[in-house]
Amino acid sequence: MIYKVLFQPDKSQTPRRETTQTIYLEANSKIEALKNVEDNTNYNIELVQELDGDFLDYEKKNPDFKITEF
Repeated sequence: MIYKVLFQPDKSQTPRRETTQTIYLEANSKIEALKNVEDNTNYNIELVQELDGDFLDYEKKNPDFKITEF
């Protein structure tokens, strides 16, 4: 399953919409995706969203779409 993770790059700063970034991960569950990001980064995670069907097709059209591997 593919997950979209929205995050702030630094936990020490107050979250702002303008600085929210996105990565895409492949994982077996939402919990596994969250744990993978927490274990490998210092990101302040805002949302982990499962992508499938039309939502995944739409995200794949984004030029910045690539699966992140740790």
